[in-house]
Amino acid sequence: MTLYLRHYWKDERLSFPSTNNQSMTFDSRLVKKIWVPDMFFVHSKRSFIHDTTTDNVMLRVYPDGNVLYSLRVTVTAMCNMDLSRFPLDTQTCSLEIESYAYTDDDLMLYWKKGNESLNTDERISLSQFLIQKFHTTTKLAFYSSTGWYNRLYIHFTLRRHIFFFLLQTYFPATLMVMLSWVSFWIDRRAVPARVPLGITTVLTMSTIITGVNASMPRVSYIKAVDIYLWVSFVFVFLSVIEYAAVNYLSTVQERKERKLRERLPCTCGLGNPDDMMIDPQITGYGSMDINNTGNYGMPVNGGRQDRMLAQVSLNDPQITGQMKASRGYVNVWIDTHAIDKYSRVMFPGAYILFNIIYWSIYS
Repeated sequence: MTLYLRHYWKDERLSFPSTNNQSMTFDSRLVKKIWVPDMFFVHSKRSFIHDTTTDNVMLRVYPDGNVLYSLRVTVTAMCNMDLSRFPLDTQTCSLEIESYAYTDDDLMLYWKKGNESLNTDERISLSQFLIQKFHTTTKLAFYSSTGWYNRLYIHFTLRRHIFFFLLQTYFPATLMVMLSWVSFWIDRRAVPARVPLGITTVLTMSTIITGVNASMPRVSYIKAVDIYLWVSFVFVFLSVIEYAAVNYLSTVQERKERKLRERLPCTCGLGNPDDMMIDPQITGYGSMDINNTGNYGMPVNGGRQDRMLAQVSLNDPQITGQMKASRGYVNVWIDTHAIDKYSRVMFPGAYILFNIIYWSIYS
């Protein structure tokens, strides 16, 4: 930051009688010939006095010996930030000013007008932070080898702008999670459609997480944005695992149906469909009426299987009128797997609940 640092003190040795001049102003050449406070910025990484076109230093002396010493300084100071709530955080940074050589017994420092000693330009704004408030304090700093020193503090309360991170991080992550839910409405047999969709969303979430961490300092604790991104990544990853489970169960079901068809007894030659019987020891089902073939494979407890196939030989004249051939096959299908149906509700519901908890905690 760039600031005008103004010192006020009284040195009776510089007083002078005057009837016309209310003050006398000098440049940096006189500063080297009189006593001035040896102030420095504690914990500053870099600081310098501007020298364009000449040294930006002003010394103003009043007839009674009061002195105004003004500098135009640019300071790069350290600020200890707690990023556990990033990017929904509020930080407090301090600029500390202290005498280098003069202890509390030799030099006393204080703010001339308290908080009113600080004046800022209202047009000043930061790209990532909003300056909420600032205040001043004065404390003593102790050094074991030299003693006690007066130290002046300027405390800045900074609140981070969230809109940039909403556009660059939160919205893309949320859209990727919602995109992963599309696979729940795609037919489970459409492997070329569902697998690339899941892989694409997983890789995109990995790219978002990598991009956010690349611009952040390496800290050893979890940040708020990490929680949101990794939970979103878990939701996307679970949508891929969900399809793997659906595909596996569908394969197992088809294998069982294939074995069932191979073990069904031949029904050729049955004159009356009412006489058709299936050995319960082979299929697990008892006798079956042709009028109830639509419920073939439905358990008694109301549950239903994903795919059911009944192959029945039909010779009834009433049925042959509805079929092209006197002997056909009746296929009973339930295309939507139960896991997909539950996932359509559970995944969005769980993610909405997570967002409610997350934003209520960190907002």
